[in-house]
Amino acid sequence: MRVSAFSEAANGDNDNEDWVSTSAGLIIVLDGATARTDTGCIHGTSWYATHLGSAVSSLASDRDVPLKQALGLAIRRVADLHRACNLSHPGTPSAAVAIVRVANDVVDYLLLGDITIVLDANDEPQVITDDRVDTTAQAERALADRYPIGSPEKHAALVRMKHAELAVRNKPGGYWVAATDPTVITHALTGKTSVNDLHRVAVLTDGAARIVQLFGLLSWKELLNLLSEAGPHEAVRRIRSLEAADPLGNRWPRNKQSDDATIVFAQR
Repeated sequence: MRVSAFSEAANGDNDNEDWVSTSAGLIIVLDGATARTDTGCIHGTSWYATHLGSAVSSLASDRDVPLKQALGLAIRRVADLHRACNLSHPGTPSAAVAIVRVANDVVDYLLLGDITIVLDANDEPQVITDDRVDTTAQAERALADRYPIGSPEKHAALVRMKHAELAVRNKPGGYWVAATDPTVITHALTGKTSVNDLHRVAVLTDGAARIVQLFGLLSWKELLNLLSEAGPHEAVRRIRSLEAADPLGNRWPRNKQSDDATIVFAQR
């Protein structure tokens, strides 16, 4: 399959907290969680996403290692790199993880956190998304959506929302992401399909998936067609255009005007 990828920070002045790697038969995308509170860690989200992504890439490149095992070992490896930090802090750096791997004519995928995988094998694309975080902090989320982006009220509401999210992060009834505990792999979404049935694959962080999920500009099938014709860069360009047209979030309430956006697209 031919693979193309594009990743862009929300703001050119900030680090990109997404992380992406593609190699023969292996796609890995991470989306570092925005830190709005103390973390108990001297390292930032970008540091965590980069080191975890690199560890996952190294381990998952061995086709004999199951994807869950690769992620679990990677989480433990990165935790060992910063044991001097307070890894029990509720805000310790974390990231959503998506892995797609081809081995012996089988495509395996793993998803933990709010990244989206789209598999085009039939008439309608199969969309795999982990939206468990969106089911948390509902009251706080609704309040934050009432305020314009950039306002003091919005900032305060987002901090309250983050505290409410962190209270149920990696806990039963909450949501699950990679942080310091490798046992979260038991909550990952996994599946497989035959590579012979698969025509196109897309992996998107939530900042890129908003072109469908938030803005409703395209359907998933239309997005795949756009990626086939113009590539990931054009999809992100259209997202940025929509964000710029609604800077305060009046039409499309959201946490911030722009988010880091990453798309990997593969087609036969």
